[in-house]
Amino acid sequence: MIYIYRQRMGDIWCGAAIEDQNVWATAFAINENEVQKHLLESLPYYKPFQAEETPSPLAKKIFDTMQSIFAGENVTWNFKLERSQLSNYAQKVLDCLSKVPVGYVTTYKALAKTTSGGPRAVGQIMALNPFPPLIPCHRVIKADFSIGGFGGGVKLKLIMLQREDRGFEKPSKVKTEYGLLDVFPAGFLTKD
Repeated sequence: MIYIYRQRMGDIWCGAAIEDQNVWATAFAINENEVQKHLLESLPYYKPFQAEETPSPLAKKIFDTMQSIFAGENVTWNFKLERSQLSNYAQKVLDCLSKVPVGYVTTYKALAKTTSGGPRAVGQIMALNPFPPLIPCHRVIKADFSIGGFGGGVKLKLIMLQREDRGFEKPSKVKTEYGLLDVFPAGFLTKD
């Protein structure tokens, strides 16, 4: 049984779908209904689920981690993300994206190049990312360094990137299992 937990954190609602120690999905949005919708859309149709009022110890850890990510902190975590419902390519893109460090962003085009796909396919994977913000889809922007879309809202994406900005000035490359990924200082976007 997958248990669904939701919690308000300031102006944002967060959610997690958990079975035993496996995280099936996380979500955040301005309202509770959007969180619930995203969680349910991320679950496989054949798995039973139940909403719970009181967060489990694992849900509390996830929510604390999400809170730290929203605050712009450099967070490490070791949750077991259940990815069996994802295509091989989606797993590849999310693996690659998870290497983008705090203070940097990448582009849909750069992710596509590193994972041997197309920018539109990467954009679709970002839109359906079942683990935001643990897998930092907010760190993916357009090739022209404009903000692009975001499930939590463009305003929230910009706020998160501003909080993560570390003042880096030069682009870099991050080593991934699939090759080098181009990353750019978050300030490239937030200086506008």
